[in-house]
Amino acid sequence: MLLTISLFLMYHAKFITNTFEHHFEKQLLWFGVGFFFFIIFHFVSTKPLFRYSFLFYVMNVFLLILVLKIGKNINGATAWIDFHYFSFQPSELMKLSLALFLANFVPNKKFKNWKEELWFLGEILFFTLLPSIFVFLEPDTGAIVFYFFLMIVALWNSNLRKRWFLVIGFCLFLLLGTFFYCYFFQKDFLISIIGTSFFYRVERLFSLGSGMQIENAKIALGSAPWFRFSILETGIYIPEAPTDFVFSLTANVFGLFGNMLILFSYFLLDFYFLSFQKKEKGKEKKLFVSLFLILFIGSQLINIAMNLGLFPIIGIPLPFLSYGGSSTIVLFLFLGIIFSRK
Repeated sequence: MLLTISLFLMYHAKFITNTFEHHFEKQLLWFGVGFFFFIIFHFVSTKPLFRYSFLFYVMNVFLLILVLKIGKNINGATAWIDFHYFSFQPSELMKLSLALFLANFVPNKKFKNWKEELWFLGEILFFTLLPSIFVFLEPDTGAIVFYFFLMIVALWNSNLRKRWFLVIGFCLFLLLGTFFYCYFFQKDFLISIIGTSFFYRVERLFSLGSGMQIENAKIALGSAPWFRFSILETGIYIPEAPTDFVFSLTANVFGLFGNMLILFSYFLLDFYFLSFQKKEKGKEKKLFVSLFLILFIGSQLINIAMNLGLFPIIGIPLPFLSYGGSSTIVLFLFLGIIFSRK
């Protein structure tokens, strides 16, 4: 249902501007490629993927370094490797690589004393920070948020004693408290430490609900009737409608009924994946499904909150609905591994 709605929206997008002229054909291609990979991973053993997950992780880190050197700049971010006919985003693939690595690395770790636990925390933080640094330089804030989501879920499902989460929480409270104090009361000092470029990126994160794009997105949602079917009419113009603001675009095309249908579809999928995760017996696969769930549900919540002006615009697509080859194919790869028969 979500894929069908997405194709209708991509067909509609060609009437908004020439920039979206080929979105329908490309999205159809991404779905086809995604299904192809899903079928392959469904029928072959995925155990080698977990066994050699560290190798995949290292290869993906090199891709993140490569994209900074030869990457294609789109909307101010050098995040894509251009292959002439299509572009590939390594930061999206890193979500899968990091999830595979954590699912293989974390469950079997046993600790004899607090030193081993502390060393384990350092390892997990290092493996999360390394790709985050390169993605930060692109810049792609949204991907970094999910890398840390994966880290937190992996730690929670590890054999680490829960008291460590109090220590981590206290340290984060001190760091964030210091940062916010400097941001609101010592801006010159903060700029001298983190630089002007990073400071203005932080400024953008705090500018909730401002700007033409988010204003138009909220108007599209607020003025939409319950029922509408306007594939050939452009409606309210939203520059990034097929990607970040596809939820608002749905209101433009199908009215609020279309939004309700999308929310209902996600509810069914979320409920099914949660049930699947509880029934899974293997440690690696069980953690892998949990990591997928935080990505899948987190993307839904953040993207819809972005459309409502309740969350900063950080480039989080709506799963199976937003336009994008890398994010769509990575989702199908996740599902192929999850539902693998071997």
